[in-house]
Amino acid sequence: MTRVVFEKALRDLQDQMLLLGSMVEKTITRSIEALKARDLAAAKQIVADDEKIDLKRFEIEEKGIDIIATQQPMASDLRIIIAVLSIITELERMGDHAEGIGKVTILLGDEPPLKPLVDIPRMAEKATSMLRRSLTAFVERDLEAAKKIPAEDSEVDQLYDQVYRELLFFMLQDPKTITRATYLLWIAHNLERIADRATNIAERVVFMVTGKYQQLHISKY
Repeated sequence: MTRVVFEKALRDLQDQMLLLGSMVEKTITRSIEALKARDLAAAKQIVADDEKIDLKRFEIEEKGIDIIATQQPMASDLRIIIAVLSIITELERMGDHAEGIGKVTILLGDEPPLKPLVDIPRMAEKATSMLRRSLTAFVERDLEAAKKIPAEDSEVDQLYDQVYRELLFFMLQDPKTITRATYLLWIAHNLERIADRATNIAERVVFMVTGKYQQLHISKY
């Protein structure tokens, strides 16, 4: 494989990763829309479509491993490939979290909402923004943009804590709300984990650019 062909394969690998990122972002957004609309058909489709995300992840992984095995890339190129392989794992797991939201929506069925859905959609909006910008930082090799992602992770954590406190209050006031409150907690937890994984992607961008691992996550404790 000539250098020109190798660089084309490397670009294709990154493009496929971005395609997977777009698939995951859309799935997260659709999962929250299905929740708000109590659209069980849409929720079931989200669960079914998770297999497409899994298959795309494995397809990209296979291509990346093949490049490493057959081309023995130089250090900087190897960091790109390793970063892609790590990022697609994070993306696939984000898809799992969105699938989890779809499953909870199905469990909720046509039950009336326990509380207005305000903070959960805000969590989703912030988490998808973090995902989008972490991938943009990857494309642009933007170290400073990547390092800013964790600040928003803390905002998502704060929203999660707020949702937790409110739902706990409902459960203490009326034990009959425990099941519905627990379902909403599961959804909020999935979104909190999506934001964490966006931070993980940002950390991989830093590693790719600098060759050094730097933990960016800001602990809330």
